[in-house]
Amino acid sequence: MGNPTAGTRGLLQRLDDGAVICAEGYLFELERRGYLQAGAFVPEVVLDHPEVVAALHREFLRAGTDVIEALTYYAHREKLRLIGKEDRLVPLQRNALEIARAVAAGAEGERPLVAGNICNTNVWDPSDAATDVRAMFDEQVAWAVEAGVDFMIGETFAFYGEAKCALEAIKRAGLPAVITLALHREGTFRDGVGVEECAKRLEQAGADVVGLNCTRGPATMMPFVKRIRNAVSCHVAALPVPYRTTQDQPTFQSLQDPEWACPDRPFPTALDPFACNRYEMGAFAREAYGLDIRYLGVCCGAGPHHIRSVAEALGRRPPASAYSPDMSKHYALGSDSSLKQHNRDFVEKL
Repeated sequence: MGNPTAGTRGLLQRLDDGAVICAEGYLFELERRGYLQAGAFVPEVVLDHPEVVAALHREFLRAGTDVIEALTYYAHREKLRLIGKEDRLVPLQRNALEIARAVAAGAEGERPLVAGNICNTNVWDPSDAATDVRAMFDEQVAWAVEAGVDFMIGETFAFYGEAKCALEAIKRAGLPAVITLALHREGTFRDGVGVEECAKRLEQAGADVVGLNCTRGPATMMPFVKRIRNAVSCHVAALPVPYRTTQDQPTFQSLQDPEWACPDRPFPTALDPFACNRYEMGAFAREAYGLDIRYLGVCCGAGPHHIRSVAEALGRRPPASAYSPDMSKHYALGSDSSLKQHNRDFVEKL
């Protein structure tokens, strides 16, 4: 198939020119809407309700994303095996890629980039040859190449070794590679490789962009992406989750809610009390871009309003900005001179 974004600037050119925004978080958003099951998080919605996936792509595009990422996160052989539906793997992959292509093709102005996706398999074992993982990555990348994607995202790896394995699969296919890892509580990756060393090795192995995604919110991700930025020469990625993680509870998996006894822990379905507002996500993007971290987005938990805030923090006005808040006309909180004074005087009692 032909490239759906032929004639547009590629990923690296866009990064050289400025920021690239990538909207993620599809699994959480679709789970909240009742189209995807928490736990396994397999995106069968691609087959069962493709119109919903296409609509969410368009919402993120309207909010300011530069990338339409095919919803193939956790759409790999191991996850489908786990739920007894491995026979759905090929149509799921191909449908997800086609949905992304179609949305990109219908965009106005400069077309968004289309990204394929591979991710943590949850069966990576540093002590063995990991041939099953390599086979999973190779087949997923092959489907993405067949669909004509602009680049590949390999993400949410907790092991340096698995990230490198994903990178190798992408480079064998000759595609630009964005590799982002998930940093858990220990502050190093699960095979003992430190953050800076991991980033350096991946850069040397050919990654075009390296960084972090998922697990950590803005406050606990920023110190580590600063360290990555200082360690490498390539472009750096930062895609936090929109939750208020802390030094004591640095990941959204580790958050504990003292006000409500969840069945186990708030992650993944009771994180509402910890949610960042849109302005916090915009502030993170602004600070990161000031550090020359150019590949920016929001991961699990993101909604279009977060992406719009990121875009606006970078000085953009995506179509959704036509409806950005303007409190000057609010009946009580506004400043317009035509508003009723008795309502404005009532503000303190609201």
